[in-house]
Amino acid sequence: MRALALIADRKLDLVDLPAPPPPGPGEVQIRVRAVGLNHLDLWGYRGMAFAKRAFPVVVGVEAAGEVVSTGNGVTKFKAGDPVVMYGALTCGTCKACREGRDNLCENVGGVMGFHVDGFAREFLNMPERLVIPVPNGVSMRDAACAPVAFSTVQHMLFDNAKLQPGETILVHAAGSGIGSTAILMAKAIGCTVITTAGDDAKLEKAKALGADHGINYRKDRFETITRRLTQKKGVDVVFEHVGGEGFNGSLLVLKRGGRLVTCGSTAGPTVQMNLMQLFQQQYKIFGSFGATMKNIRESLDKMAGGMHPVIDMEVPLEQFEKGLERLETRQVFGKVIVTL
Repeated sequence: MRALALIADRKLDLVDLPAPPPPGPGEVQIRVRAVGLNHLDLWGYRGMAFAKRAFPVVVGVEAAGEVVSTGNGVTKFKAGDPVVMYGALTCGTCKACREGRDNLCENVGGVMGFHVDGFAREFLNMPERLVIPVPNGVSMRDAACAPVAFSTVQHMLFDNAKLQPGETILVHAAGSGIGSTAILMAKAIGCTVITTAGDDAKLEKAKALGADHGINYRKDRFETITRRLTQKKGVDVVFEHVGGEGFNGSLLVLKRGGRLVTCGSTAGPTVQMNLMQLFQQQYKIFGSFGATMKNIRESLDKMAGGMHPVIDMEVPLEQFEKGLERLETRQVFGKVIVTL
């Protein structure tokens, strides 16, 4: 079978691997059809895996496919079922796993496509408990956005920030996969959405998705414009995944008691913060990592209800690196999908 392997930092190779054996007890064999690209893929490609790993490693942290066959004891799936897969190798037995907090597994064996072999291959076997059915009417390319991008936003906005209908939210980086998804999810419950991007073309696309206001952070200070738009009251929630110098500006645009939720630091992982401002304004800051299997199911349900991911481009497996380049140069608006 074909697979795309990272053989050294920034060096990919399309290889032939042996097909997996028939699925064992409790396993499902899956034919991968679509892979969604994320910054995790880019970080792994650059060599930022934050843990020891052995080369070669098959890439791809998020995917959708179809069930080929099932092992003994599998009851939830049959051949031909469309599915997505949970990419963290959780133990399933620790307290966090038992409580459905999969992303806080105490004994996680790594993230597929990042620490261990991932989804950019034609076939693989997965434990049944890490496989999630795709509802009728959801395409493979859309479903491939559920395990990381859509579910990450679902976890950030509703599990952590507790976003409520009618609130005002600032969404950073409208052109990113999770930024565009956050706009869709916030507008779906009637929120006022202010968003940022580095060029006017992206802001026009964001407004077409439903964003109420767009700020080009290369031309204007988003803090100033956001305060003006909210009559100096500030926003209820900031959707933050950039970090760096803009983090403190994000705190400045919160109203008293406002919530900031963050899942990334693409502009830098280190910030200095005014603690007096934090406690005097009673800000709530939530770190949000990954998502639960429940969040993936919730995301697929939203897709089945008509909420479609924003797709920037589709490329074949052979052009995986082209997709990474588009992410790295920040030309992207929405998701890059790799088809197999």
